[in-house]
Amino acid sequence: MSGMNEVLIAAERLATAAREKVPCAPVRDLIGDAEAYAVQQHNIAARIADGATVVGRKIGLTSPAVQQQLGVDQPDFGVLLDDMAYKDGDELPVSGLLQPKIEAELAFVLKADLAEGPFDEQTVANAVGHVKASLEIVDSRISGWDITFADTVADNASSGLFVLGTEQADLGEVVPKNVSMVLSVNGEERSAGSGAACLGDPLTALAWLATTAADLGAPLKAGDVVLSGALGPMVGVQAGDQVEATITGLGTVRATFAKQEA
Repeated sequence: MSGMNEVLIAAERLATAAREKVPCAPVRDLIGDAEAYAVQQHNIAARIADGATVVGRKIGLTSPAVQQQLGVDQPDFGVLLDDMAYKDGDELPVSGLLQPKIEAELAFVLKADLAEGPFDEQTVANAVGHVKASLEIVDSRISGWDITFADTVADNASSGLFVLGTEQADLGEVVPKNVSMVLSVNGEERSAGSGAACLGDPLTALAWLATTAADLGAPLKAGDVVLSGALGPMVGVQAGDQVEATITGLGTVRATFAKQEA
């Protein structure tokens, strides 16, 4: 079991990489899986102290193939802050990103708290106000995306930015596990998938998150945005790229990455 000193050292390694925009070595030499969320929470608390506000969570590692790659049997989650949020069609800054990739997801916006379990798909569905198409820009402060479960959790689940679509629907209009997704970069299709690619059903992912968040003493609340997990493979992006994703029943969500300054 790593001590608090190792947690603080790992947190500072990741925070320095983000601040100086230089990827760092993995932190798994300092912590194990059990300490990873403590590292995440430390750095999120520091960002909140600097003025950021929590607006929701993101779920990661929802693909069985990715879980197998990292040797884990469960998803993970990160915290969404207001300074990570952008609107449909916005130009996204690249100056703060180190190694960005993009994926398309369903975003659930909650209308009720999810404070007391047990939680199943129907329970969490009842708490969903509406669903939107979204783009998640994932990023890693760890050099070369050389990550294990502990590394990505500590690094706020490799979070970067996110974009919510304009259209919204309730769960009577869209069945999450049945949606189809196509993601294009600069007009070329680069990723495709379905709701079933996200733990079999994005509502299953939401139920997992509700349980885990409540167990950690930070339950989901009304108004929270939850990015439920990738519907297809993530794709590398760079300055100047134009990205759009279309999800059945939810329209198209778009974003452009700013060109690098000369």
